[in-house]
Amino acid sequence: MAAIPVGAGAGALSLLASRLSHRSFGDEELRLLEAALSAAADVPAMLHARSSARRLLCESAAEAFPFPDLGTNLSIAHFFARAFVLAGDVESCLAIRYEALLLRQAYFSHDLHLQVSNEEWLIFANDSLHNGFYTIASKAYANALGRFHPGDPGYLDSTVSILKKEEINHISELQNLSKSLSALCSVHTQSAEYMKRKASGVNEKCDLHLEKAKLPGSSMFRLGIKTRNIQKLLRSQEKNLEEV
Repeated sequence: MAAIPVGAGAGALSLLASRLSHRSFGDEELRLLEAALSAAADVPAMLHARSSARRLLCESAAEAFPFPDLGTNLSIAHFFARAFVLAGDVESCLAIRYEALLLRQAYFSHDLHLQVSNEEWLIFANDSLHNGFYTIASKAYANALGRFHPGDPGYLDSTVSILKKEEINHISELQNLSKSLSALCSVHTQSAEYMKRKASGVNEKCDLHLEKAKLPGSSMFRLGIKTRNIQKLLRSQEKNLEEV
């Protein structure tokens, strides 16, 4: 369980941890989270409280899923998505939202109340794109495009058709942008890893040279004597050859 910060807000966060451990996920728990985050007296305390809250939420979310009932899973996902927003954890919020959307698309595609609308995929895709999660954004845009079918009622109507084509083109452009940014990030990551490995290799070579250069004094002294004796032997042999 995440460490509870000492001081203002600690009581609220401690109570929240207890309620989450008993699988209570509702508005009351969100109010406790807000109280814990807003009670900090200064910036360091606020950052510490937010960090503790994020750890608590991540641990609680990992324990909360999966639940046998799909509807309960969606309800829990909705709670944690809101909680992560309050704690400022955008990545975890998007991850929870994405899982919930996939769950609804897989099991509730024929339920008018739970099926994922095109607007929901677009909102999620835009949020992912704006926060730098380009690969997920590209997949979300693909899901949004998959909801446009030529056989839909009204698709062949001139006005509706033009509007849909414009929207399709716009979504396609955003998807291509997401793919390009994702590829660019991948290249940058690979380049950074290559430079890191290269720098590591250079350091190893430098260390090797330094090890050779930093011979103990006595070893260097013996090496100098040996070299000088070899040179004297060669000069002596040359002199003997000249006398022959």
